[in-house]
Amino acid sequence: MKLLVVGATGTLGRQVARQALDEDHEVRCLVRNPNKAIFLKEWGAEIVKGDLCDQSTLPSALEGVDAVIDAATARVTDNLRAWDVDWLGKVNLIQATKAAGVDRYIFFSVINADQYPEVPLMDIKRCTELFLAESGLDYTVLRLAGFMQGLISQYAIPILEEQVVWVSGESTPIAYMNTQDVAKFAVRSLSVPETAKKTFPVVGTKAWGAYEIMNLCENLSGKNTRISRVSLTVLGLLRRITRFCEWGQNTADRLTFAEVLASGQPFDAAMDDVYKTFGLDPQETTTLEEYMQEYFNRIMKKLKEIDYEKNKGKKKKGTIPYRNQF
Repeated sequence: MKLLVVGATGTLGRQVARQALDEDHEVRCLVRNPNKAIFLKEWGAEIVKGDLCDQSTLPSALEGVDAVIDAATARVTDNLRAWDVDWLGKVNLIQATKAAGVDRYIFFSVINADQYPEVPLMDIKRCTELFLAESGLDYTVLRLAGFMQGLISQYAIPILEEQVVWVSGESTPIAYMNTQDVAKFAVRSLSVPETAKKTFPVVGTKAWGAYEIMNLCENLSGKNTRISRVSLTVLGLLRRITRFCEWGQNTADRLTFAEVLASGQPFDAAMDDVYKTFGLDPQETTTLEEYMQEYFNRIMKKLKEIDYEKNKGKKKKGTIPYRNQF
């Protein structure tokens, strides 16, 4: 099957492209900056320059394609707003997909999106789901909770470097998932007819609160967490301030989303029936303990190697090395 993967340079999109290639699909990636997609070409993907916000670039990218996997989203560092990419851009892509005669479309949404119409990012996802349902395409919507990859910069690195970890509101339990496992569901949906015109939660094996994650990182690193708490009132104030600045629109949207994540309402769902429908084994899904254990094992080994290299040959003159260390 020939696939168009959109957002393939992102955290999730690259794993979707990798999984599709590993399963012998022909993969074409739509990217805004080909220089940032060299690794995709090295993997064996075809690179096509294009932009969701520029309708004229989409028809050629869709030529000869059997299905679209849409993993694109606006980043906080983008000049474009979430509205431009996650709504207007998606409308462009969905319409272009239908016009090109491509029936299959895989879309990533957010779990509980329909419960927060006042939150821009959640409402955009909900509206995109509705637009897809009315498009006539054989869509599959996968509702996600959060990625394990994001926890490295949020918790693991600050704890290792003895920096402050910011915590706001209640500890909202989130069923984080490895993007590699999310990619398996996305690619598998292409070969399971029962997933067409349906929406599924795709979340991790357990919902974790912030303090549980910090305790896990402490146990694996041997370091204590420096915690700084910020109230929901402060988050709300920051959101209102950034709304007044054009450069702060994406930041403001994400601050609103942060308020949702600090509400204490779980981001989780039952997955037994989902695994059965997709024909995947839940035992093969990465747990957060396994993911963090692998990360800390690698990083602690690297730190020991660096420390060894720094200290090699620096023994004091006249001392005798301790010969029986092991």
